[in-house]
Amino acid sequence: MQTSDFHFDLPEHLIAQVPAPNRGADRLLVLDRKTGALDDRDFFEFPSLVEPGTLLVFNDSRVRRARVYAEVAATGSRVEFLLINPVLLPGTAAGTVWKVMAKNAKRQKPGREYRFPGGLSASILDDPDGLAGGEFRLLRFSDPVDDTWLDTHGHIPLPPYIHRDDEAIDADRYQTVYAKNTGSVAAPTAGLHFTPAILDELDAHGIERTSVTLHVGLGTFLPVRTEKLEEHVMHEEQFVITDETARKVEQAKREGRPVLAVGTTSVRTLESAWDRAEQRLRTGEQATRIFIYPGYEFTVVDRLFTNFHTPESTLVMLVSAFAGKERIFDAYRHAVEKEYRFFSYGDSMLIR
Repeated sequence: MQTSDFHFDLPEHLIAQVPAPNRGADRLLVLDRKTGALDDRDFFEFPSLVEPGTLLVFNDSRVRRARVYAEVAATGSRVEFLLINPVLLPGTAAGTVWKVMAKNAKRQKPGREYRFPGGLSASILDDPDGLAGGEFRLLRFSDPVDDTWLDTHGHIPLPPYIHRDDEAIDADRYQTVYAKNTGSVAAPTAGLHFTPAILDELDAHGIERTSVTLHVGLGTFLPVRTEKLEEHVMHEEQFVITDETARKVEQAKREGRPVLAVGTTSVRTLESAWDRAEQRLRTGEQATRIFIYPGYEFTVVDRLFTNFHTPESTLVMLVSAFAGKERIFDAYRHAVEKEYRFFSYGDSMLIR
């Protein structure tokens, strides 16, 4: 299967640069994956479109203010880093070494020193064992960097197709209202639509809900660079499933009730943790490199609420696996014709 098979043309003006004026004031395209029927709705109608007995699964990961700026100590030139996750190396204190992505990465060589806000300094480490991997670097700080420091000096890591710097509004709107566990470098964007009122309405309808935690890394969003998509290797992401969530999911599956994943990150978490032999979810801290594309057989997820995804991305491949490539591309053509807003701050889609 060719990566280019998942290309589609998208007018630039349909890529949402800002969120809707009010959270949840978005459009909703409903796709029946059995018939291909499409229905144009508004997101506020979502609770009425969820079948009684459905279990909704959200990703409660919180976005870290992971974009930071520094000066090259020798020249004073500005450099942008995206802090992915801390790495504990022998002889280093926790939080002092981070896996990072650097702007103009080829110029950021081992030994180069930087000055950061708050009096911190840092330098690029040699990485002979490839611990960072690929285009990433290991950056060692003079003092531990934690979320308290990042909340003061970091920026919201808006995706590259949003062509502006982060603003005050993004601190709220690029975060779900139920975000709890910090660790993502990108928002689980399907959840951005939900408001406390919508969650209350779901509860009032007797719709059960639960959460997983998958810390979204860049692997989900980086472009697929192989011609054959089967050769693409996903970056590893960390996730956690609690005993309570496992109990609710397993009970729903036993009783034949639909499991509706809110976002592709919830899909990847559930499908990664499902033990097919024992028909249960593995609990606790885990990691995944799962790559879902057409031909994959889903074992847990029956319904999917999601956003519209970028061409040739692993996300558009995942939804194509779930609903069928022809169905998804018909839906995307319809969305373009109707001028739905695409990507992180865009409109939404319910596949059932």
